[in-house]
Amino acid sequence: MSSTEQSVTVIGLGPMGQAMVGAFLDRGYDVTVWNRTASRADALVARGAVLAPNVEDALASNELVILSLTDYDAMYATLEPAAAALTGRILVNLSSDTPEKARAAARWAAERGAVQLTGGVTVPPSGIGQAESSTFYSGPRQIFDQHRSALEVITGRTDHRGEDPGVAALMYQIGMVMFWTSMLSYWQAITLADANGLTAADILPHAVETANSLPGFFSFYAERIDAGRHIGDVDRLAMGMASVEHVLHTNADAGVDTTLPAAVVELFRRGMDAGHAADSFSTLVESMKTAEA
Repeated sequence: MSSTEQSVTVIGLGPMGQAMVGAFLDRGYDVTVWNRTASRADALVARGAVLAPNVEDALASNELVILSLTDYDAMYATLEPAAAALTGRILVNLSSDTPEKARAAARWAAERGAVQLTGGVTVPPSGIGQAESSTFYSGPRQIFDQHRSALEVITGRTDHRGEDPGVAALMYQIGMVMFWTSMLSYWQAITLADANGLTAADILPHAVETANSLPGFFSFYAERIDAGRHIGDVDRLAMGMASVEHVLHTNADAGVDTTLPAAVVELFRRGMDAGHAADSFSTLVESMKTAEA
């Protein structure tokens, strides 16, 4: 087993795992790889990576093991048969899943003599190896500090968020909440435009301008929300209710799918029914803290 900082094992060679191996090879690391479909390693082996014949050998090759798998169920399926080889390993788990599953996996690893450092990569494969890209980490700070130079190969910016192994997964999922919902809103806009004879290119400048306005709103409301101040001095929920209903009706009139705008209207209606018509629409944060019965 190698424990040098210039040596690493990567398990999982999807697009993200392949990008990570490439970044390590570019920086002169000795990289051992393993993937269920071995042929995915061919191009990386041609560049100098070593393909382990099995998971046990992959784990035995290095102390630092990067996991780039679909989810934590895939991690268990991959590592459980090789559990005896986990002792002394540092598992940088970059697989996407829930915070609770990340915590359970950290306990599972500890029971087998390994340490998990959870990671949440905030960029697609094209951003791997870039100085401006970032990854959230959580878990033992000592382990993070010890291997920080290797982690900075994956993304130039590394943000350690504490000892709780679930926090990095939480930060990742927070980003995904915003990403997927925002992209769906863009698809909705494109669909509405298409129904009215406009193309995605036609509305692109307006869509970008609208998206670029959001950071100002994020900053304005963050302080108020943290202070629990939802006063209707600059906006009111009732005004927003009228607006989101107009959005819903515009989409309905165009004959396009209204699932997304209808869901937005329902959230606003819950706030109205709770008596917050004169408050800021930020009060919806409070109603969203509890699942609707």
